[in-house]
Amino acid sequence: MKYEESKYAKKAGENFRAGYNCSQSVVLAFEDLYDIDRETALKVSSSFGGGMGRLREVCGGVSGMLIVAGLLYGYHEPRDYEGKSEHYARVQELAKAYEAENGSIVCRELLGLTQKRDEPKPEQRTEEYYKKRPCEQLVKMAAGIMEAYIKEHPLEKSNK
Repeated sequence: MKYEESKYAKKAGENFRAGYNCSQSVVLAFEDLYDIDRETALKVSSSFGGGMGRLREVCGGVSGMLIVAGLLYGYHEPRDYEGKSEHYARVQELAKAYEAENGSIVCRELLGLTQKRDEPKPEQRTEEYYKKRPCEQLVKMAAGIMEAYIKEHPLEKSNK
């Protein structure tokens, strides 16, 4: 199965088309698996669109994927060094899978932009916007990678 064809990838693409930013699109796609309300999930992920507030750094789809990983598998005790190490290994594995498919996890590189930062005002979502940006496919890929990871690493019942 291609990542982009998975259940959660389709949801992420629909979310992006509905106007959510890249990070929100991925996080919201998995709302049936975590135990926080929709508004909180959207607020938590709202800063990461456009590679963190249009700074064009880490792709919002990747950030969304990693927010989901934290919600589902993350640690919460500050001295849980084993849990922290396991989680950071998970983060690196997910990022590596995304980078293997796209050549980068950096927004500006994925979009072929030369300037590092962008103005804070987002572009209007028009059909022309969707044609020139690969973002919809990128959020679908991030969600698909996360879904594949979940299938390989089943969640404990206590997560939901």
